[in-house]
Amino acid sequence: MALAVAGVLAVGAGAVAATGIGLRHDGGDGGSARSALPPASAKVAKQTLVDKQAKTGKLGYGDTTALNGRLQGTVTSIQAPGSVVDRGKVLYRVDDSPVVLMYGTLPAYRELKPDTQGADVKQFEQNLWDLGYRGFTVDDKYTDATATAVKKWQADLGVTKTGSVELGRVAYAPDTIRVDSDKLLLGDAAQPGAAVLTYTGTTRVVSVELEMSEARLAKTDTPVSLQLPDGKSTDGKVVKTVTTVDPGEGKDATPKTKVKVTVAVDDPKALEGFDAASVDVGFTASRRENVLTVPVAALLALAEGGYGVQVVEGTGTRIVAVHTGMFANGRVEVTGDGLTDGTTVGMPS
Repeated sequence: MALAVAGVLAVGAGAVAATGIGLRHDGGDGGSARSALPPASAKVAKQTLVDKQAKTGKLGYGDTTALNGRLQGTVTSIQAPGSVVDRGKVLYRVDDSPVVLMYGTLPAYRELKPDTQGADVKQFEQNLWDLGYRGFTVDDKYTDATATAVKKWQADLGVTKTGSVELGRVAYAPDTIRVDSDKLLLGDAAQPGAAVLTYTGTTRVVSVELEMSEARLAKTDTPVSLQLPDGKSTDGKVVKTVTTVDPGEGKDATPKTKVKVTVAVDDPKALEGFDAASVDVGFTASRRENVLTVPVAALLALAEGGYGVQVVEGTGTRIVAVHTGMFANGRVEVTGDGLTDGTTVGMPS
């Protein structure tokens, strides 16, 4: 579904001359008076000129991340794709022993036990505290008090109450996750370092792939317009951009660098009723506030070079040389001697 955005690329005057869009040659002298009135006219308008470009994006849950296991054994249960898992919940079981989700950005890399110190200790203790297991200080020191709280947690999990957290018992993600796919099935062998499942965030976003030459469209926090499959519109903003390399297909393929853009929707309720779907995304390429504009077709190619407009004054006309700026929506930014908001200019028939 095409996004209803009419736009002309913000090109220079040379490109307009090359295409011949809306231009006609007139041998005016840049300011001479004429008596013949044009067949049609338009007004110089002071306005905000916005140049938009439309791209097709895909509605989904954003990038997927692999969750690698650290326990060895047989997978005896695993969360199904589409499941939402939050802190303290079981992701999967190996030999009927649970692996639990906790929140954090630092991956588990060692066993935690009394006298262990470090940022990973503090991260785990914060999760334990938030789950309601207290009686210790949340800091970077794993104390006997921490071990006592861990035993209570282990009892609730149904595992041996050791007071230590073995490597592989906890897996970390930044927040609540949505299981995207299972890499292992019931009865499969789990191996340390092998992917068990992949996950995403729980908020639906729109993903768009751009060429490197279009990267200027998608700076972080840039607002965009979105047109949904049902024809309704809503707004969003760019929250993430990642440069990727597309290797192409075939042995002689040339790799291409792309920009993967993630767009958050301002009103998530607007997405209700949609699952995976195509969404048209309107990016603002450039914007000029309070500039004088005329229709592109009003431009004249002057014999001495450059461009002008035919200003209508009463029963006469005169040619005024202009400097062109941004082109968008069939209009062009202009500056010229005597041009003001409301000035009448000639148009071709």
